[in-house]
Amino acid sequence: MVKKQNNIKPKLFPLEGIVGLIMNTLKMIRYNLKIIFGNRFIYFLLSAIALTLLIVGVNLFNGEAVGEAGVYRILTLTGALLLFYPAAFGIQSDKDARTMEIIFGIPDYRYRVWFLRLMLIYAISIFVMFVIALLLRYTFESFSISLMIVRVLFPLAFLGFFTFYLSTVVRSGNATAAIVIVLGIILLILSDEISKSYWNVFFNPYENPSDKSELVWRALTTKNRIFLGAGSIVFLLGGLMNLQRREKLLG
Repeated sequence: MVKKQNNIKPKLFPLEGIVGLIMNTLKMIRYNLKIIFGNRFIYFLLSAIALTLLIVGVNLFNGEAVGEAGVYRILTLTGALLLFYPAAFGIQSDKDARTMEIIFGIPDYRYRVWFLRLMLIYAISIFVMFVIALLLRYTFESFSISLMIVRVLFPLAFLGFFTFYLSTVVRSGNATAAIVIVLGIILLILSDEISKSYWNVFFNPYENPSDKSELVWRALTTKNRIFLGAGSIVFLLGGLMNLQRREKLLG
């Protein structure tokens, strides 16, 4: 007897499933971006680009070179611009969109939703800063883009998570924005007094004064980053813990 050959073909790679997963992920990201930025993401992106061009234009008009310290300031300001609105108005946007009740309806779901949203906000900000840094690197100054973005992320994480924590306390985007702006103005006025403080959010690691040795400046930079990093973690955990206050957030 002749044995029948097994004509079963091996299963193909599940390409359709991967494509579907990617499409669903993109839809989820787009949906969360609409809630986070209130359908105004393109305006924030254009504002960040316009701010970059304005700062570069002012420096060129004054005959000043855009060095590493200038690039650091540009990336910090553009990143803060992208982070400020979603961090301050995120809770209020959920309340206005009537999604807060849905989030509270699933146990512990609110932690994951807002943690992923914050990570999404920072991922988009990092991508925009990377593009801007790449253009500035090949236009004005040669520097390490990865190191620059890592250094910029410390003050941005502190500001973003502090704003998010404050929004869970006051539960109003307008009130949160007003408080953060007032605190920012006060810090700018007192910038000379707090310049040597480890909590100085406006500390620029590329502005090494002539009266300090490089070793002392590196130690000061490291301590500043440690303090800002620790504060960022505390404010992030505090904001996520405040999401347990269902009555206050829904009230």
